[in-house]
Amino acid sequence: MLFRKQAVALMTCLMLYGSALQAQDGKMELSVEKIMRDPKWMGTSPSNIFWSEDGKKVYFSWNPDGNKSDSLYSVSADGKNIRKVSPQERRNLPSPYGEYNRAETKKVYEKNGDIFLYNIKSGKPQQITNTVERESSPSFSHNEQKVVYIKDNNLFAWHAANGQTVQLTDFRKGRKAAGEGKDAQRDWLKEQQLSLLQIVREREEEKEAQQKKQKRDAPNRPKEIYIDDKAVNSINLSPDERFITYQLVNRPKNAKTAIVPNYVTSSGYTEDINTRTKVGDAQATYEFFVYDTQRDTAFAVSMKDVAGIAEQPAYLLEKETNTSAAKDTTDTKAKKTEVRPTVIYGPYWSDNGKQAVVVARSQDNKDRWILKLDPATGKLTVLDRQRDEAWINGPGIGYGPGEIGWMPDNERVWFQSEESGYSHLYTVDVSSGKKKELTSGKFEVSDLRISDDKKNWYFTANKAHPGEKHFYRMPLQGGEMVQLISMPGAQEVTLSPDEKNLAIRSSTSNRPWELYVMENKKSAKPKQVTESLTEEFKSYDWREPEVITFKAEDGADVYARLYRPENPEKNGPAVVFVHGAGYLQNAHKWWSSYFREYMFHNFLADQGYTVLDIDYRGSAGYGRDVRTGIYRFMGGKDLSDHIDGAKHLVEKYNVDPNRIGIYGGSYGGFITLMAMFTEPDVFAAGAALRSVTDWAHYNHGYTSNILNTPYTDSTAYAKSSPIYYAEGLKGALLICHGMVDTNVHFQDVVRLTQRLIELGKDNWELAVYPVEDHGFVEPSSWTDEYKRIYKLFEENLKKEEGDKI
Repeated sequence: MLFRKQAVALMTCLMLYGSALQAQDGKMELSVEKIMRDPKWMGTSPSNIFWSEDGKKVYFSWNPDGNKSDSLYSVSADGKNIRKVSPQERRNLPSPYGEYNRAETKKVYEKNGDIFLYNIKSGKPQQITNTVERESSPSFSHNEQKVVYIKDNNLFAWHAANGQTVQLTDFRKGRKAAGEGKDAQRDWLKEQQLSLLQIVREREEEKEAQQKKQKRDAPNRPKEIYIDDKAVNSINLSPDERFITYQLVNRPKNAKTAIVPNYVTSSGYTEDINTRTKVGDAQATYEFFVYDTQRDTAFAVSMKDVAGIAEQPAYLLEKETNTSAAKDTTDTKAKKTEVRPTVIYGPYWSDNGKQAVVVARSQDNKDRWILKLDPATGKLTVLDRQRDEAWINGPGIGYGPGEIGWMPDNERVWFQSEESGYSHLYTVDVSSGKKKELTSGKFEVSDLRISDDKKNWYFTANKAHPGEKHFYRMPLQGGEMVQLISMPGAQEVTLSPDEKNLAIRSSTSNRPWELYVMENKKSAKPKQVTESLTEEFKSYDWREPEVITFKAEDGADVYARLYRPENPEKNGPAVVFVHGAGYLQNAHKWWSSYFREYMFHNFLADQGYTVLDIDYRGSAGYGRDVRTGIYRFMGGKDLSDHIDGAKHLVEKYNVDPNRIGIYGGSYGGFITLMAMFTEPDVFAAGAALRSVTDWAHYNHGYTSNILNTPYTDSTAYAKSSPIYYAEGLKGALLICHGMVDTNVHFQDVVRLTQRLIELGKDNWELAVYPVEDHGFVEPSSWTDEYKRIYKLFEENLKKEEGDKI
């Protein structure tokens, strides 16, 4: 044992001075210190790609000189004349975001809180507003004679012909004065005053006459709409300018916000950070309104007659069935007819301005409806209902522009759905309700757009392999999907304004993102524009991890990245990495957002470890069944996939079953804790980083999707939370957490720490990082954390004799 401790001490010493080491052949020798430096040591990939409005240049952020921050660069469409953009040119550029008119000759956008109108042919901007207040969300009116925008939570229109600005809405906080609303008590008091006192009657009559005169003199003033203390969102003007739709948000007054103390501050005092509520706390409610300017009235759009609105989630019906003997049956029936709270998004108008659809989501996360809206009556007609007893999600299945739209015939709406088990493209006829699937297969599509000539679709899909993303073109009515780019890995494509050229960000699993340009033709050859990697980074032969599959215990195929030592030891050690976020993909063939972990896995392989990085149940990229495989039991199939992965390492890759470790951050930290507590004989050591320890203390938006809420589904939370299983710990456990983590609060590990103390466990340690949030920033913190992880594995997974130093 003494030899083992001396070996570990020597290894730590080598790690501390490893940044000075180079192999004799000139190849860089990895160390934790090298990997965890400021990422600029690797080189900085181009990002934020956008085209000039005339399509002659591509702009992008880049930092080839390793400066403190990125600069703006440009390159011509043919890949020549790359240069840094001058500050003056940068300031004069229109925002890359905004809205075009139909002919795409003009663009309206927000910049620095003001609204601009850009003439694409002349290249000259016209500033529409210049105020201290922020104006936002600009768009063209349907006749393109006005620019409509939001200011102070109200809708305004600027008339291009005369430069006049008109206020279209008048939303006011508070309530109407007594007698003007529907308050029975106040109305009664007013009537009493009017009947008893002549002077009151006379003044009230004079006031009413004055108001009528003002209305006659200024007939175009918008109606005063009082919204109490609610917030107003999503204000939209109809194409005929008769209707204004809006959303009112009622935020609960009794919601309790969690506090994160910040100990290391410039003031020298501990300062509190307000963060979020916890899952199941009181949530905001939403109402959708139509203001009919012709009738001068506003009314709420109701979901009460929409098919399925009262259908309760299956888990609640199961609960009712299990306890029906103790309940009154009439009460159960009443509950089943309750209208579930929903959020309505939109509307989205056809290009001819004649028809509108909205999208609604139930706040219990089980339903999404696409509905035709009659704005004059508020009537909703169901065009499509997607029901998922787990929760609605998936690529492209959203609620905003770019996730639903109209076909050129103005009769059909396009959208994405997981109806087939994978997220695919559909259309539905708004008159007949006929639905058509345009893409199909065991793959997913995303980032849809219709070509300017209205003949084709462009989109991204992982058709070739779940771990590859390619850019496709397909006829508008469906048909052959043509892959336009042949490069391996993944491509992020930005079309030029005339759609003749592509700006492409491309990467592979061992090469970070670079910028390419290419003609929009299948046979065209991409031209590389940037070379971002430093000589130091290129001096190491970075592994291209093999993407493998293995069978889970229930027969499902599980994808994973595999890193192997050059000369694997028989019965050698292994480490299983667990990616975070849950719904995220990491066993793919492009550059990982977990680039530090990728480099650490190369380092571990150099030290003799086999590393497995699993896309477990709940991960993205594999369709609905994988996405929802963790419903009501996090730490179920997602954990068993890692157990099966460990078995696969033993059976196929000569790994010692007693020398397997596990680590990960966030969701990965949660799985690590569940593994160490509930499968203690599988993993000898684990490092849990920024871990959720009790899902009842996480946020509502994420957690209620998967586990419902603690007071309606307490069993799901108990099954899924590591803190309930801490007594099962056997192996060596390292816990690391940032103290100003505003996502997974430091309180999570404090509570778990107390639990471990009370259980008398002594085979664990806690490392805290006083200045770090959920995502670490400081290289010193990254270095300290990963030195501890490496030390944990060296001390617990390497043999006591024959250690290689």
